[in-house]
Amino acid sequence: MQHSLPPGSAAHAAGECRGAGAAPDLDWRVRIAGLGRYLPRRCVDSAQIEDRVGLPRGWALENSGVEFRHWAEPETERASWMGAQAALQACERAGIEPGAVDLIVNASGSAERAIPDGGPLLQRELGLGRSGIPALSVHATCLSFVAALELAAERIHHGRIERALVVSSEIASVGLDFANPEVCTLFGDGAAAAVLERAPHDSPSRIHRIAWRTLGEGVEITTLRGGGSWRPPLGPSTVPADALFSMQGQAALRSGIRLVPHVMRRLGLDDMAARAALRWVAPHQASRAALEVIDQIGFSGAAMVRTLRHTGNCIAASIPLALEQGVREGLIRRGETGVLLGTGAGLSGVGLTLTY
Repeated sequence: MQHSLPPGSAAHAAGECRGAGAAPDLDWRVRIAGLGRYLPRRCVDSAQIEDRVGLPRGWALENSGVEFRHWAEPETERASWMGAQAALQACERAGIEPGAVDLIVNASGSAERAIPDGGPLLQRELGLGRSGIPALSVHATCLSFVAALELAAERIHHGRIERALVVSSEIASVGLDFANPEVCTLFGDGAAAAVLERAPHDSPSRIHRIAWRTLGEGVEITTLRGGGSWRPPLGPSTVPADALFSMQGQAALRSGIRLVPHVMRRLGLDDMAARAALRWVAPHQASRAALEVIDQIGFSGAAMVRTLRHTGNCIAASIPLALEQGVREGLIRRGETGVLLGTGAGLSGVGLTLTY
């Protein structure tokens, strides 16, 4: 999915309607205690895809921004299993056992099964199938991780729970349209997880502001039509193409230009001085062009975390994969404030500011 932007562009006038003021300062006392990831064993170089579909060598890196990505082996690397590997690593880094969480949230844009949702599947893969720990799914396509983080963090802040595990695990490779170069060269598979917990009183970690905006008129721009009640697998109107993801890249980019400036204003980041206080940006890895547009906003003092070149667009796992890489590589340090930023199918835009 493509991003949008920058403040001062034609889109700056499109925010425009309800809710254009600043989002409330939440000051939720929540911290990310541990992050984990899992990338499938099979690494697919862009040249393999280019040769398969008749593209010139280097096309994928130039147009999609992807040099290689990982694709799961469906028989051995199921989405719930991948998510469990990332979750176990996150729990280890947080210094807890998986059973010490009070909530498990599967935050994925792709589903392993229609029923049950991915929460119980993930719980079972973690060896917690008899634990009774609440396990559920939050689905907001590429923004599922941020939606789940908000849900879990609010419960923690208000004292309903002490600790939550949020996991995004995506297998996009099963639904790629190899007749569409911008789709088949862009997406990768992967999983990432975060342990959220109540921050100690002396901890600087906080969640500050969250801003969402959805323009449902764009539902057909990025879609996978099959699998639901509209185009069920055995439905009389269902055709094989309904099982493949379709994307109108340029239309998605134009719609993003209407979304992200509004989100930035709601976060209080619509001027250079406000953005200068940020130390890191973990964006959805939508595409090369999308990341370039985010660069144009002007986060002068912030490290931009990029995973796209070596993972592709991993749908909802993209943002937590960027978080995990940023922390592991020292680009995101405890006590530093940054922003999660992205767009997703629907079309929706989101921004979340937090102090790690």
